[in-house]
Amino acid sequence: MDTSPDLSFFPGNHWLYFSVYLFTFLVGLPLNLVALVIFLGKLRRRPVAVDVLLLNLTISDLLLLLFLPFRMVEAASGMRWPLPFIFCPFSGFLFFTTIYLTSLFLAAVSVERFLSVAYPLWYKARPRPRQAGLVSGACWLVAGAHCSVVYITEFSRNSSYSHTNNDTCYLEFQENQLAILLPVRLEMAVVLFGVSLLITSYCYGHLVWVLSRGASHRRRRRVVGLVAATLLNFLVCFGPYNVSHVVGYIRGESPAWRMCAVLLSALSACINPLIFYFFSSAVRKALTKGCRVCRAGVPHWQGSAREELESGYRERRCELRCWLMSPSQETKFADLVLHFGGGGLKKGKS
Repeated sequence: MDTSPDLSFFPGNHWLYFSVYLFTFLVGLPLNLVALVIFLGKLRRRPVAVDVLLLNLTISDLLLLLFLPFRMVEAASGMRWPLPFIFCPFSGFLFFTTIYLTSLFLAAVSVERFLSVAYPLWYKARPRPRQAGLVSGACWLVAGAHCSVVYITEFSRNSSYSHTNNDTCYLEFQENQLAILLPVRLEMAVVLFGVSLLITSYCYGHLVWVLSRGASHRRRRRVVGLVAATLLNFLVCFGPYNVSHVVGYIRGESPAWRMCAVLLSALSACINPLIFYFFSSAVRKALTKGCRVCRAGVPHWQGSAREELESGYRERRCELRCWLMSPSQETKFADLVLHFGGGGLKKGKS
């Protein structure tokens, strides 16, 4: 059975792939770690459904970033897989699962934000962190179940052409593999991406309409910015990748530009924390506070010690004032003033 290479596989462009993956890793990892700390702190103080969803989105992005070095090693090796074969389907499964998790979680966040604005009294009367946790679990399950096709595809090679004869990872497919892969890709593009995009567009469109009737200009402008950024993230980062699934199904093979679309999807791990920063006041305040501490160069323990010393000094000063103003000490203090004051007056007269 012949092996059909993925037309988007261009070994000569491997340094482009490596550069994009490296940039995504270096920029996205610290941003998502900061977002993780912020959302964990917010959930400890006051659990909110939106924060549960955003925390899961951040964890998903971190998983993509932590396994991105596998992709960097592959790209640095000329798009050949130098690692043990077991890591090939595992890294591919996590990579594509996290891409679709982003679409699902962004859609779920849009639903929560719409409900909180369109039905504020009903929403506040029914705390939803537990429901958000169930929705998050469902998103992980649905995305993982769909992307398990990576395992099915890699292990369904013809026995005469096993993975020991192939030094690429998820780039070259046989006809029997394409018969499984292409329909599943089409279904993921329609269900996981298309439905998520429709839900997000509907919820954010109605959210803007509700706010246009009574919200302040500043709040409307912030919400419109959030809507525009989220939809651009959908269309630019995930649109081309999912369109490649539709084109690949029609043509029977992946289009030549599919790998560039995959790179755009990976970049979403950098964009999501930036959306949090610009359109979440809590995230913005926490990041600003952290930057100030780093700029000052004062460790937290030193700041705490200084505060304790100042507090102790204020307590001792209050104790001294109370001691001086006590009846017995007040009389002695007055005698001392009269004694030294009188001596000073006598010297002045002489």
